Amino acid sequence: MKHLVSAALLALASLSAISANAQVTVKDAWARATVPAAKASGAFLRIESKTDARLVGVSSPVGMAELHQMSMQDNRMSMAHVDAIDLPAGKAVQLAPGGYHVMLMGLKRQLKEGETVPLTLVVEQKGGKRDSVEVQVAVRPLTYAPPQHTPPRH
Repeated sequence: MKHLVSAALLALASLSAISANAQVTVKDAWARATVPAAKASGAFLRIESKTDARLVGVSSPVGMAELHQMSMQDNRMSMAHVDAIDLPAGKAVQLAPGGYHVMLMGLKRQLKEGETVPLTLVVEQKGGKRDSVEVQVAVRPLTYAPPQHTPPRH
């Protein structure tokens, strides 16, 4: 029964999250599981806006959440908080390991494979209007590697 419930939760988490006005969609949302003492993890997703917009915030009840970017400079990895991530109209933006991502810090509990974690994304449209997008993020194993997405050919 436990496996059936876990499978149902994962299926629910894999569905697209859509904002109330259907301007923003989120797909393939996942977070990395943690070991019991870990206080940080990453969450990753594909987000697309029908109009030019910016991802300007994120929150989660499991701990502090921030938008981050990882980059390599002079063979050195660096990670930094970013205030916003541009969402060009009609183009999917990938938040993935090695680039933009959601950093979950000060975790209140272990993130366990098979569960879901709620995230609230804040998207700012042109003109300053902000929408919240609720996402259920599937927790994947520590060793999980997401499938590579290839852009569609036109």
